[in-house]
Amino acid sequence: MGWSLAQSRSAVDPAHPVRKKHWVPAFAGMSGTGGEQFGAGLHKAYLQTMIDDLYSARILRLAANLPHAGRLAAPQGTGERVAKLCGSRATVDVVLDAGGRVSEFAQDVKACALGQAAAGVLGEAVIGATAIEIQTARDATLAMLKSGGEGPEGRFEGLRALKQVADYPARHASTLVAIEATLEAVARAGDPAIRPDTALRRAEA
Repeated sequence: MGWSLAQSRSAVDPAHPVRKKHWVPAFAGMSGTGGEQFGAGLHKAYLQTMIDDLYSARILRLAANLPHAGRLAAPQGTGERVAKLCGSRATVDVVLDAGGRVSEFAQDVKACALGQAAAGVLGEAVIGATAIEIQTARDATLAMLKSGGEGPEGRFEGLRALKQVADYPARHASTLVAIEATLEAVARAGDPAIRPDTALRRAEA
């Protein structure tokens, strides 16, 4: 049996390239029963690895807890973002106080567990946050996903729990929909200096 160096996860699912290389048998691409059985086994191993990496007990706990779920009756600003690849969607309403801090917040999030988990962290920490704090957290999250950054600090440090998502680019946009929608809502509530849509476009690139 020969062996060759290949990116096994990318070979099984090109939409989910990974950074680590794995040794896989040279007959992985063979036709016939042997090749089909190996391909099925490799696909199953890939799925199990992705599930283990992404859907940890911590992530699932965050996803199950969505603070401030729903909508505000009288928001100052509303933002909505959709991840084109997977369809994850977040709609956020905010009210700002006289100092420009978030005083009221509601979110309607329909996303995968990763998008829900990110929204859970956001909802726990966003009351009292300034637009700059939210934008800084968004930028740090994008750097964590795209270029090996450590992730946000301060009140939004909990988003570091999603660091493993960096290995799965198809999930980057869903991780960012809630915070991007929040930035759009804050901008519409009265802070035009905020750039709400930069990260989502880069995440989907």
